[in-house]
Amino acid sequence: MSKTALVLAIVTLLACAGCASIQKSMTMDTERKLAAAGFQLKFATTEAQSAKVATLPQHTLTPTPGPDGATRFVWADATDCKCIYVGTAAAYDRYQKLEVEQRIAENEEAASMDWGRWGVWGPWY
Repeated sequence: MSKTALVLAIVTLLACAGCASIQKSMTMDTERKLAAAGFQLKFATTEAQSAKVATLPQHTLTPTPGPDGATRFVWADATDCKCIYVGTAAAYDRYQKLEVEQRIAENEEAASMDWGRWGVWGPWY
């Protein structure tokens, strides 16, 4: 294997590891918001439950009918916690509100940064 190929392989592995780390962090952030919004956490404790969690759409809120006919929202995580979060329409609304509040806070933080010391060119010049 040439030196260039080895360097390229190492860079690719590091990039993949970085992406996986970011994805895991985003998943944990979402799961914290789901819990704060009132979603119920249910762990897969048997092989059958683990298999069921694995068949659900992963890392996305999916509407599904509940046992009473009302819509429930399910978030499945078969890789990290081997669990699902289940919430009502009210919990989903609270989750959406938390998402909006986080985006507003992030925008306010970016807007409040002191760009003056960087001058007209910014820090990337």
